[in-house]
Amino acid sequence: MDHFARLGVPAALDVDVAALDRAYFALQRQWHPDRFVSRPPEERAKASSEAASLNEAYRTLKDPLRRAFYMAERAGVEMPGDGKTIDDPELLMEAMEAREALHEASAPEAVDALAAEARQGVQKALAGLASLFLANDRAAIRKALLRLRYLDKFAEEARARRMNIERSGA
Repeated sequence: MDHFARLGVPAALDVDVAALDRAYFALQRQWHPDRFVSRPPEERAKASSEAASLNEAYRTLKDPLRRAFYMAERAGVEMPGDGKTIDDPELLMEAMEAREALHEASAPEAVDALAAEARQGVQKALAGLASLFLANDRAAIRKALLRLRYLDKFAEEARARRMNIERSGA
């Protein structure tokens, strides 16, 4: 059973988060292993398995980036190797330049500006994905997902860089 069906929500990039939460918590109450403590071993094992599958489905669908990668996988989009490698020369150059700018940033404000730019890029790329999925443009989906993965990682690196600057300046 796919994650959307498991949680009873429509298979879409734009998920109603409140409906997702309601479905998850209702099913979690139903399948929580503590409710099966006095049941036969087969029922306990099934409850444990269902709860684990439910948790994985929820984690995947709750996060927009993980949800996009999950939908791409379901659509047969091939990602390079581990899915984290950048094999797009244009994106690779952009990533190298951005990381260099981040390395050179010496003030929290400069890092914040770079991080804000990355977050805007994530939002823009996520917004554009729906039309790519509708068109079933696997090459463009793949390129957009690689960009999303890079921007998400860059935002994480920016947070770490800001903390390092703050620590060294304190």
